[in-house]
Amino acid sequence: MTQNNNDTYLGFFLSWLKVEKGYSLHTVDNYQRDIVEFTAFVGDKKPAGLETKDIRAWVFYLNGKNKANSVARKISALRTFFRYLLRQGVLAVDPTSSVSMPKLGKHIPVFLSVDEVFSLLEEPGPQDQFQHRDTALLELLYSTGMRVAEIVNLNLEQVDFQAGMVRVVGKGKKERLIPVGSQAVDAVNRYLESRLQLLSKKRQQGKKVDEYALFLNNRGGRLTTRSVERMVQGYALRAGIMAAVTPHALRHSFATHLLEMGADLRVVQELLGHASLSTTQKYTHLTVDHLMAVYDKAHPKA
Repeated sequence: MTQNNNDTYLGFFLSWLKVEKGYSLHTVDNYQRDIVEFTAFVGDKKPAGLETKDIRAWVFYLNGKNKANSVARKISALRTFFRYLLRQGVLAVDPTSSVSMPKLGKHIPVFLSVDEVFSLLEEPGPQDQFQHRDTALLELLYSTGMRVAEIVNLNLEQVDFQAGMVRVVGKGKKERLIPVGSQAVDAVNRYLESRLQLLSKKRQQGKKVDEYALFLNNRGGRLTTRSVERMVQGYALRAGIMAAVTPHALRHSFATHLLEMGADLRVVQELLGHASLSTTQKYTHLTVDHLMAVYDKAHPKA
């Protein structure tokens, strides 16, 4: 696609993703990168001149360099872009309509046992500079099953301490209410005093602070997803947990443990903020595997 045309169309498309669809900056960046990559591949062809064979040539090129999951994501980004152009009247037909997605293997999410989760939650101690903040964050992640992006974007006013509820803004700016366990509420309450002290100290130093963010870094700004990922991994290593522990692993653990204790699948779907029940159903495979493992270990005739 010619550079000028592409820049114009892509700019409008990315704005549409952010404003109309409510996609996160991370997702929008991924879309932009994938479409720019495709643009470089097809050269100076205009959008209206693209054919299915151009898309298939690109997919063939990708298959030699990328995993199936990555190829599927790139095709999905391109398909969304062309459907946008179709609605805008730039294209008469969608050249991706007959392009098939690669077959993906079943992905089994990493999750922790209840004992491992408890060990992780107990790991922050007096030797840690941000003991109360880190404990509160870990407790809240496991108590609510929030995505890491949701918890770093959480503002103090979104937590209702009396009702034990948190109002979360998820993907597509959709809001949902999630109950918060009493231990998580207590942990957040303990953290609030050190949060106020940090804000006061940074103000006295003339630093710009984030008055609204619940979880703050050592400069008084909003904590980032990468910082939370490093923090969770660090405490997991200290707790001796060998699995690849990420904030998302705590989300998987939250869902798996609820289903193992008999929670309804649709309730778990609502708590996780999944648009489709099929996304939540992957956790049923985990619970069945868990039940089979317990059965094989405990039943004398197994």
